[in-house]
Amino acid sequence: MTQAQFEPKDPGYAQRVRDSFALQGAMGTIGAALGNIAPGEVEILLDWAPGLTQQHGFLHAGVVATALDSACGYAGFTLMPGDTGVLTIEYKINLLAPARGQRFRMVGQVVKPGRTVTVTEGRAYAIDDGREKLIATMGATLMTITGRQDVKN
Repeated sequence: MTQAQFEPKDPGYAQRVRDSFALQGAMGTIGAALGNIAPGEVEILLDWAPGLTQQHGFLHAGVVATALDSACGYAGFTLMPGDTGVLTIEYKINLLAPARGQRFRMVGQVVKPGRTVTVTEGRAYAIDDGREKLIATMGATLMTITGRQDVKN
């Protein structure tokens, strides 16, 4: 994916992403951490752990999808105004290879930002002995949420 150049509406976008990410119990439960944060792009890093696998020892597809959904969501969030929230309204994932690796890198990127609806793409990579392998892709549609106390970051 080629990263387009986007201007964030909120100069504090990176801290807003960090603060919101810290509130995600799901990301804490799976041991995910934020990597690079840039306008229109967010990276999430995750170590392999036995409690995150399916029966063959691969990272479970649900875990891959969960982390990739968050990477796409936060990529869109970087371009939204400071007083808004974000919710995924649709995604499709393509599982391309077994998620076998020591670490995983999920990258979400904005394709088309919008006032209400934003379109993103994501890629998940397995990292094993320093080599990266593309294991999944995602297309996700996000909604900018305004005026709701229960969805504000």
